[in-house]
Amino acid sequence: MHDFQYKNDTLFCEDVAVPAVAEAVDTPFYLYSTATLTRHFAAFDQAFADIPHLTCFAAKSCANIAILRLFASLGGGADIVSGGELFRARTAGIDPQKIVYSGVGKTAAEIRAALTAGILMLNIESEQELTVIQEVAAGMGLKAPVSFRVNPDVDPKTHAYISTGLAKNKFGIPIGEALRVYLAASRLPNITIKGVSCHIGSQLTLVSPFVESLAKVKRFIAQLGEQGITITHLDLGGGLGIRYNGEEPPEPAEYARAIKQELAGLACTLILEPGRVLVGNAGVLVTKVLYTKKGLKKFIIVDAGMNDLARPSLYDAFHQIQAVERSGREQAVADVVGPICETGDFLARDREMPAVGAGELLAVMSAGAYGFSMSSNYNSRPRVAEVLVHGSDFHVIRARETYETLIQGESIPEFLKQQDA
Repeated sequence: MHDFQYKNDTLFCEDVAVPAVAEAVDTPFYLYSTATLTRHFAAFDQAFADIPHLTCFAAKSCANIAILRLFASLGGGADIVSGGELFRARTAGIDPQKIVYSGVGKTAAEIRAALTAGILMLNIESEQELTVIQEVAAGMGLKAPVSFRVNPDVDPKTHAYISTGLAKNKFGIPIGEALRVYLAASRLPNITIKGVSCHIGSQLTLVSPFVESLAKVKRFIAQLGEQGITITHLDLGGGLGIRYNGEEPPEPAEYARAIKQELAGLACTLILEPGRVLVGNAGVLVTKVLYTKKGLKKFIIVDAGMNDLARPSLYDAFHQIQAVERSGREQAVADVVGPICETGDFLARDREMPAVGAGELLAVMSAGAYGFSMSSNYNSRPRVAEVLVHGSDFHVIRARETYETLIQGESIPEFLKQQDA
């Protein structure tokens, strides 16, 4: 459920008309609903209210500090995967004891920053990473709180690029090797073992892969206990899917029931890392039609491109596209394409949708997750504005970039300047 609804055939976000935002900030822009974000967080978090747990928003899905601050105000933490996301989370005011740090390629500098901040734990993904964390912690005179990401070799039945729990994926330590690694870590003087971590993928629409992976991890935690290693935190990651085009993912309450049933008897604080399920349907990308043309097929050319929303080009992902003004629309089959100089620059292909003309607005739905956060400056295009609606007010939470910001940090060396003399 989301708060993008038509009123008198004009699309609104909560109590704000989308055309009013477009007039104020120009297009394209990302538009988020505070009410939807709040409701989605509450639905997910409260589903686990009867057990010890921590809901750490997957910052990579939508990293704007205003949205991180909103979730922090609701009691949430952050799942981070880079030093930049640590900086964002701390700037947004997230309690460091509600931050977990995942990712296969942490640098020594990033590890040092995380330990300095006093985060809850580092999720280690390789034996060499363990060695580096031990060295960094020793140099700081600290004990690093850690868990290991265990790869359970479970098929999440999702897109190959967002599957992370199979043995062939780059993430984590194979579950068959993990006991040896935990035992090695337990002997290191600057390592404190706190947890076990497991994340199998994104946009999952079935509960069964979560339950299968949890069953394997639960047996593994019992093995650790037999070796005298006590686990206080179990990080199950995120991955719960949303509706883009007819999918029927489980509701958070159904997901929670299945997890809690499998978790019975395990005395751990559960860490959850929802991302897409909180923000996906809470955001849209608003774009303006520049031109239409027709040859062998019809094209609707808009001012948003694959640099603004990469998912259709990268994953062949489906996003519903709606006319912001829907009155009296005929339907037409068309490709919705952007201005990027790539054939792969499309938002939809062969899509039956409202017939629109130059100057009209379209809303690309369910774009809140991995929309702006995956955007780029390809073709030297400034990244778009982000806007947050709160009731009848809207706030620019990220200003549109300018041409000047595109070249910030670049310079022409003196030997090239001298060639012009």
